[in-house]
Amino acid sequence: MEKDLLVALEEGFQSFSKGHKLIARYVLDHFDKSAFMTASKLGKTVGVSESTVVRFAIELGFDGYPAFQKALQDLMRNKLTSFQRINVTSDQIGEDDILDKVLSLDIDRIRGTLNECSKKDFYEAVDKIVNAHTIYVIGTRSSSALASFTAYYLNLIFPYVKLVRPSSTSEMFEQILRVDSNDVAIGFSFPRYSKQTLNALKYAHNNGAGVIAFTDSKNSPLVKYADNVLIAQSDMASFVDSLVAPLSLINALIVAVSMRNKENVSNNFKRLEDIWETYDVYEKNESDYKA
Repeated sequence: MEKDLLVALEEGFQSFSKGHKLIARYVLDHFDKSAFMTASKLGKTVGVSESTVVRFAIELGFDGYPAFQKALQDLMRNKLTSFQRINVTSDQIGEDDILDKVLSLDIDRIRGTLNECSKKDFYEAVDKIVNAHTIYVIGTRSSSALASFTAYYLNLIFPYVKLVRPSSTSEMFEQILRVDSNDVAIGFSFPRYSKQTLNALKYAHNNGAGVIAFTDSKNSPLVKYADNVLIAQSDMASFVDSLVAPLSLINALIVAVSMRNKENVSNNFKRLEDIWETYDVYEKNESDYKA
C-alpha cells in the first residue's frame, strides 16, 4: 500500500462495513497497541471474529494480516514519540525476564535482516566502496555510533575516508562540498529518520556520487536517493534504538571489503602493529611480560 495507512483508514472509513469500522476506529485511536496484536487478539478487543480482521486487511489491499501488521509497525516506528515508545515497550516486553526478551528480539532482528537484505545490493555496495576515491560516512543521533564504527574500520583499509559530523546543516554541507562521481556516500538512518542524513544523501546523489543507504525498510525516505539499499531490522519499539542487526550487517560489509583488499589490509595492519608496539598503545598481559 503506497499511501499512509492511517490516511487510507480515514478516507475509506465511511465505506467500511460495521465490523470493519470497529477495527478501523480502534487502529486509528490505538495504532501503537494494535501494531503488535495478533488478528485474533485485535478481533477480540473490538468485538469481531479473527476472520473479519483478516478480510479487513485484504480489503485494504494487503496480502493478509501479517502484511497489514508489518505496515502498521513500520508506520508506528516513524510516528511514535520517545514517550509513546516507552509505553509500547512496557506492553510488548513487560517487566519480567527483560534480559531474555530483549536479546531474543535482537536475535530475531538479525535473522530477519539476513532474509530481507539484498545480496545484489550488498555486493554492489562492496564494489562501490572498493572503487571510490573518497568514502563519506554519514549518520546522526543514535546512528552516529554506526557511522563512527564504519568509518573507523574503513579508515584502516582506505586512505580517504571522511566521517561527516553534522553539528549543523550548514557545517554538514561544508564537509561534503566536494563529493562527486568518483566518491561514495554511506548513510545510516532508522526511524525516526534524520532530515540531515536524508539531505546529505540527496546532495551526494545529485552530484553523481554512489549512494549506499543503511535503513530499515524499502519505504524509508533514504531509498529515493540510494543506488544500493541495505536493509537491517531495527524493530524494537523502545526509546532505545536496537542497533544490533545494523551493526552485524556493517561487520559483514567491512569483512567483504577487506577480503577484496587482502594484501593492502595485511600491509596496513603490519605497519599498525609496529606503531602500536613502538608507542606502547596497548596494555600487555602477563604472558607478554613473561615472554
